[in-house]
This record gives sequence, structure tokens and C-alpha cells, in this order.
Amino acid sequence: MPKVTRRDIREWILQLLFQIDINPQNNLEFVFANFWIDKSPTASQKKFVENFVKLVLTNLATIDKIIASYAENWNLHRMGTVERNVLRMAIFEMVRSPSVPHVVVINEAVDIAKYFSTNMAGRFVNGILEKVRQDFPAIKQLFEKPAEQKIIAKNDAG
Repeated sequence: MPKVTRRDIREWILQLLFQIDINPQNNLEFVFANFWIDKSPTASQKKFVENFVKLVLTNLATIDKIIASYAENWNLHRMGTVERNVLRMAIFEMVRSPSVPHVVVINEAVDIAKYFSTNMAGRFVNGILEKVRQDFPAIKQLFEKPAEQKIIAKNDAG
């Protein structure tokens, strides 16, 4: 069995966010169960990915507001679905994972955007994430800790 990398985990998060964006579901457990059918994550990897996706969705209004404020002349829903969800994932990772350098998050996001979309998608994603990185202290303050903690506690309870 091949080793699962951080890149694999980011791609899984993107794929789930993309799927939920295209086909919104009330039953995330059904979406998750179907997603894992042909993959082999460990229990902790699976839990991490699912919690990360749930937290992005919980904070979606804040994340989308950030994207919209930096995407000059781009309506959020006119953006490519890949680009929109790579941005959502990367912005949340920047906030949620302070031990991961922002430059690493941005490079991974750009590579994933280019892999799942086009080279132009990579440039677009890079431009927005660089602006977010420059304004990061203000961005971080926009996220509500109580909402995150409620989801984490609920998921940890089983």
C-alpha cells in the first residue's frame, strides 16, 4: 500500500469540497462514505480530512468573503470551481495550521490548482493567496473560534 502524503490529503480535501460545491448535500456522512470507497486512508487521516472539510463548510461565509474581497473584478460564482475550492482550502489551512509555513500552503495550492485546472488557475490562486498572506493578521481575526470548537467537540464525541 503506497504511503499517503500531505499532498494526497490536500487533494482529498479539494475533491470533497469540489463535490459538495457542485452538488450540495445535507448528509455529509453519505458523501464521505462514498468518497472513501476506492481510497485507503488510516482512521486518523480520514478523520482529519472529514473534520477539515466540515470546518471549511462551517466557516464558508467568512472564507468566501475573504476571497471576494481579494478577487478584484471576479464574482465568486464566476470563478472556476477548482480555483474557488483550492482558495477555500488554502485560506483555511493558513488559519487552522499555524505550524505550516504560508509559503508551503501557497505553493501546494498553486500546484494543485494547476494539476486539477490550468496554469492560469495557478497564477490566479497565487495572486489571491499572496494578498491574503500579506494581510494575514487581519484575516485570522475574522474567524470565530467558538464555531470551530463546537464542530471539533461534536466530531470528537463520535
